[in-house]
Amino acid sequence: MRVATGAGETKPLVFEAGAASVVVDISAGIPRILHWGRPAVASESDGSFLLSLAESQSGADGLHGCTSPSVLPEQSAGWMGTPGLEGHRDGTTFSSRFVATGCEVTGEAGGVQTLVANAVDEEAELALTTTLSFSTSGLLRLGASITNAGTRSQYTVDAMRLALPVPAEAQELLDFAGRHLRERTPQRQPFLVGTHLREGRRGRTGSDATVLLIAGTPGFAFRSGEVWSVHTAWSGNHATFAELGLTGARLLGGGELLLPGEVILAPGETYTTPWLYAAYGEGLDSVASTFHQHLRSRSHHPSSPRPVVLNTWEAVYFEQDLQSLTELAELGAKVGTERFVLDDGWFLHRRNDKAGLGDWQVDPDVWPHGLGPLVEAIREMGMEFGLWFEPEMVNEDSDIARAHPDWILGPGVRLPIRGRHQQVLNLTLPEAFSYVLESMSSLIATHRIEYIKWDHNRDLVEAGDRNTGAPRVHAQTLAVYALMDELRRRHPALEIESCSSGGGRIDLEVLQRTDRVWASDCIDALERQQIQRWTGLLLPPELVGSHVGAPTAHTTHRTHSLAFRAATALFGHFGIEWDLRTASVAELEELAAWVCVYKEERALIHTGTAVHSDYPDNAYWAHGYVSQRGDRAIFAFVALHTSVAAQPGRVRIPGLQPDASYRIEPIEISASALARTASGPPSWWTEPTTATGRMLAVVGLQAPMLYPEQALLIRFVMASTPENVALSTCQRPSEAIEDRN
Repeated sequence: MRVATGAGETKPLVFEAGAASVVVDISAGIPRILHWGRPAVASESDGSFLLSLAESQSGADGLHGCTSPSVLPEQSAGWMGTPGLEGHRDGTTFSSRFVATGCEVTGEAGGVQTLVANAVDEEAELALTTTLSFSTSGLLRLGASITNAGTRSQYTVDAMRLALPVPAEAQELLDFAGRHLRERTPQRQPFLVGTHLREGRRGRTGSDATVLLIAGTPGFAFRSGEVWSVHTAWSGNHATFAELGLTGARLLGGGELLLPGEVILAPGETYTTPWLYAAYGEGLDSVASTFHQHLRSRSHHPSSPRPVVLNTWEAVYFEQDLQSLTELAELGAKVGTERFVLDDGWFLHRRNDKAGLGDWQVDPDVWPHGLGPLVEAIREMGMEFGLWFEPEMVNEDSDIARAHPDWILGPGVRLPIRGRHQQVLNLTLPEAFSYVLESMSSLIATHRIEYIKWDHNRDLVEAGDRNTGAPRVHAQTLAVYALMDELRRRHPALEIESCSSGGGRIDLEVLQRTDRVWASDCIDALERQQIQRWTGLLLPPELVGSHVGAPTAHTTHRTHSLAFRAATALFGHFGIEWDLRTASVAELEELAAWVCVYKEERALIHTGTAVHSDYPDNAYWAHGYVSQRGDRAIFAFVALHTSVAAQPGRVRIPGLQPDASYRIEPIEISASALARTASGPPSWWTEPTTATGRMLAVVGLQAPMLYPEQALLIRFVMASTPENVALSTCQRPSEAIEDRN
């Protein structure tokens, strides 16, 4: 369907998919959202009624003729909050008033539908294009482009933000704080008058960035309450905000945060905002499902089973040699590893993190015959080979920095303060861009590398062109995207992992170019339970790397059982980051059994619907994945710490087919995590048990008593399905690991 409409069109456009609806007024200069939430418009008169509700009332000191704000709010329409566009021509033409020139709608109901609306401000000599798309999952995406339509002077864009209205029922806000090793920590607060602004000025998404900013009805949870959410898809400086104006209008919005002078448009030039993604749902699980469905529908979404990864970082750090890594790989192959990733330390002068960064040539002192012998050995073991890079960074103690000091980002002559002993390479310089591209591309081609871990370990502080003094965060972000795009063009089978001090670059724009994110440098299973829980609001598990680390976590010094570490890693893209040479034969056998469980269940986890039980005792979490057909599910019941209650109660298991019966199948690979009790475990743990999906969702399953920092896995298999015998193949197979003594 392709429909073109003229200026002044009064009939609102209605988009619906699933449980969400968006009604758009295109009669004004910039589209206005009249309704975003449950489907509401049943007739043409309903649309006219919604239009009448957009008329603003005001008190004695109010402005006349105000309207509800558009997706790019303008002060000329009476909006006194955060403006959608801030810019000027040498200090003049500071305010806009856009008039519609027409729009076009493409797509069919039930498919992706897109509205492209055009407007001009003839006095300001500006042209605006606003794009709104609504997907089959119910995901709303907004973007806008501003063009300098004048012929005589430049136009400076200081800020451009898009916004969506939410109703008065949205009384509470949820967003996320964080730091290195503790990303995505939830925080709630009332939706009060004023602006709740989350700015990222780190030149990357940031470990403190909020993956979603959510407004909802009071007390909303995973399975209850109406929720509205937005995500700013940009990997550089950015802003996401919630605003309640004095008129009562509530907005959620976001955009790029521009440094002074970063975007100056010559006549005919255009600036395009990042995409603002938005999802509505009943409960947080519904919002997560909307994002997951959208990501899984992409043509470039990973389609092959996500391979078991063995990453060398916490196993060997910088202590690399062919013999040690071959021994590690052999043990990895025995437990079922499918991809071996050589992390930091393989290139020139890189014996620690103080030197060598940027010298992307294999170090002959460590690898006298190059990486070839290791790569060949890995492939002979049946594994893919991956390699670590940090393409945007440079140590001052490196050959490349000594040869090209002007390639380092800085405010001028002086250098910024260091982060992790490193500086940032100015990829906006064609010669620096070309150097990194050719260095990486040559290695990828020579060794037929299937996978790269793309790291980014410092903030962009005072990030400017040292030759001109101009800020470069905006241009650097675009250059990084271009570098990834070109590498993928040259090497179409290449997969890229986004890592940035762990989870510091997780956003939907970098995920247009990457196949996995590293959620955190912390692989302590207790910390990872929270990090992965909240990362999962935005990303499905197949995109989130999750590894089994050493028994005692390197980042927290907590010690956890292998069962807890593996059961945590299972609900992501599973990997191992443990020096397996230090593991006992029994530990290797147990790990092999967990790898077997992952391989058996990854098709379900990586295509299923995420569900969470809103269990009232925060000492326990219950979460899992239900297959698309509803015939299978896998759940984890997790004890985070001790509870004031003497024993846990019943845990509701949502998401199953109400009228179907399910066999309840505990998965017990390791020594039992069940607490010793006088009465023993619940009967469903020891005896064959079936229950209907309705019974499990409404009444629940009696939770077993667990020791703290333990997890139990439970399968639910539709009773009409043949008996599941696959579990027996994952019971710590002693023949899988040979005694190395």
